This record gives sequence, C-alpha cells and structure tokens, in this order.
Amino acid sequence: MRGLVNQHVDISHYVLHVSVIGPTDGEVIRLGTTQMRILEDGRTTEHRLGVGEAILAPYTDGPLQHRHAQHDEGFYVVSGTARFTVGDTSYDATAGTLVMVPPGAPHTFANPGDEPAVMINTFTPDLYVQYFRDLRDMIAGGQEMNAESTIKVMSRYATVPATDFA
Repeated sequence: MRGLVNQHVDISHYVLHVSVIGPTDGEVIRLGTTQMRILEDGRTTEHRLGVGEAILAPYTDGPLQHRHAQHDEGFYVVSGTARFTVGDTSYDATAGTLVMVPPGAPHTFANPGDEPAVMINTFTPDLYVQYFRDLRDMIAGGQEMNAESTIKVMSRYATVPATDFA
C-alpha cells in the first residue's frame, strides 16, 4: 500500500474570485436572429476560458465556414438541433451533443429546425468573446452585418474564412 504524500501547493498568486452567473444574468448580445449571452469573458479565468450561451432562431444560418488559428471552440447543444459543417461533412447535433473544434479546423453551424437551438459555446483561450462585442458595436454604429464586414471583424481574432470549402 502506498503512503500518502502531503504536498503544499502555493495558491497565493491565483485570483480567488468565483463567478456565479444566474439564468437571467450575463451580457446579452443580439446579432440578427442569433443571441449570444456572455457567461464568462475571461476575467475570472485569467483569460484561459470564455463561455457563452448561443441561441439560434429556427432556420438560422450561421457564419461562413471559417478557421481559428489561436483558440479551440466547443459547442454543447442544450436543446434543439444544430447542424455543424466541417469541411465537406455535415452533422446534425441534438441535445446532449458536444462538438469540439481545434485550431485550424474549418467549421460553421446553423439551425435547420423549427425550434430554437441553444448551445453552450466555449473559447479556449477567451480570445473570441470580444468578436461578438465587436459585431454588436459594428451594427450599433450603422454598419450592416454581411460576409465582408464579418470577415473583417473575424480577422482581428486570428480567424479566416475557409475558402477551400466556401
């Protein structure tokens, strides 16, 4: 039988702030028929993780297929169905499905169904949270959200269109 090893871990350099975001809390960003509610923007995690709740209205197309160079992106489908397209392959993800997208993987998503699709969206690190804020600010400033303007905002966050799958 192994003996127990008593180790002291110095946590004095960690920020010990706990974040609790209730069901009606968070920063809500409306982008056309999609709503993104920022649950963790990286402040609590020292920017290691960002988390959002995305709600896609029925029959909503997502962004053009794209690649992230500097962050992983995760999608956990809470309700409804989200269609993920990765390169030439599409997957219908129902409630309880987790989709993890590593840097460099081409991807997009949409809601092909007749009920809202709700997903928990993760960004590791939190880099991409600001993308949604920038889109909101762009629209508030009177600029239309279209492929060209979205690509311009994506480029600020090491994200490019996956033109080989457009």
